[in-house]
This record gives sequence, C-alpha cells and structure tokens, in this order.
Amino acid sequence: MSESLSLSVIVPVWREAASIQSFLQSLQQVRAAGHEVIVVDAGSDDGTTDLAGPWCDQVLTGGKGRALQMNAGAEAARGNVLLFLHADTLLPDTAIDHLERFVDSPEQWGRFDVRLSGQRAIFRVVAWFMNRRSRLTGIATGDQAMFVRTSVFRALQGFALIPLMEDVELSKRLCGLSRPYCVGDPVITDSRRWEQGGAWRTIFLMWRLRWRYWRGESPESLVAAYRADVRHADS
Repeated sequence: MSESLSLSVIVPVWREAASIQSFLQSLQQVRAAGHEVIVVDAGSDDGTTDLAGPWCDQVLTGGKGRALQMNAGAEAARGNVLLFLHADTLLPDTAIDHLERFVDSPEQWGRFDVRLSGQRAIFRVVAWFMNRRSRLTGIATGDQAMFVRTSVFRALQGFALIPLMEDVELSKRLCGLSRPYCVGDPVITDSRRWEQGGAWRTIFLMWRLRWRYWRGESPESLVAAYRADVRHADS
C-alpha cells in the first residue's frame, strides 16, 4: 500500500517584511491541501515574524544561518517529506502532484528545475546550465527547492552547520543513498541578486566558489570571499 504525502515546507527568513506576506500567500494552496508551512526566522527586527504568523502554521525564531534555521524547522516538522524553500522562490502549481509521485518512487530526495524571474536571455541561459549541471552531477542547490524524506533527513542529522554550501554538502551525502528525483516543472526564483551583482559576474562568482569548495577549501574561507566580492560590487 503506497504512502500518502504529508508535506512540511520549511522557509528560512531574515528581514523579509517587504515581501513575506505575498510570498506566503502563494503557499496557501499547499496549506489548503492539508500540508504545513513553517517559517524559521533568524532574529529579524523588521516585523517579519508578526507579518508571517497569519499565513503559516508555525513561526520559529532561532539562530542566524540557513543551515541552523532549516534544521530547526525540520525538527518541528510533522510531515513525512520536508521541502526547503527560499523566501524569493515560488513553487509551480503542480508541486503537490509531483511530490505525491515522489513519495511512491524509490528515490530518497529530489529537487525542482529552476527558472529565473528576469526576462533577459542571459537568465534563461543561466537556468539551463544550473538544471543541466544538477542532472549530470546529482547535486542540488537551495534555489532548486530541495526535498527529502523526513526519516532520511533525520538519519543524516540534517544540514551541516556551515555558513555556505550546506545544500551542496547535503546533496553529496544524499547521493550516496539515491539519485535525486528531478521535477521538470520549474520553481521561479527572483533574479534580483543576479541583476544587482551583474549576471556574468554572479555566474563566475558562484562557479568559482563551488570549484574552490570541491578542492577542499573551508566554507568559512568561501563565505569571506563571497562577502568581499559583494562589497566590491556594491562599492
């Protein structure tokens, strides 16, 4: 007898007051289908938690850092599948249908294809390469709305508490259990950071950081390099 989907969507946030309500409104069909949405705040001082409260099932407040926040959400979750969703990323309307099929599959985890919200051609190219790379390597990133069976996530003790690449690190461990279940209907992620930092500059930064991570550099050194690059771009 097949298992029924019970989904927990976990959203790490920090200072998202300007957009949190409209974002959570997009998840109301998930809640209407009987699933839960958990928001985990990192100590925002802009009213994010008050605004989020009416639009989700739980609001948690914890330490700062996506890995720490997502682990806290997973610990409180009641579903048999965890989906980790950034607050600038929208699920497709077909998400629940795909996740129901995932539950009946042999795979232990998965992710969605991604599409960037911007209309420039470069954003379509970026998304194509992200999706292609992920299908070839089995590695997913947070922008792709990773999902995993709750029992598997807890057995692996969740995300490593590192300041960067926690999604890549978990993907590597999950690949030891199964290939990812890849959903072709894309999530739509905000292209704002690509636009602000420059599309090509951001592409090269992300690939450079990932390459350095694969060579064994610590996440702490990579986050320092990332922050230095962002400061340079803003100056």
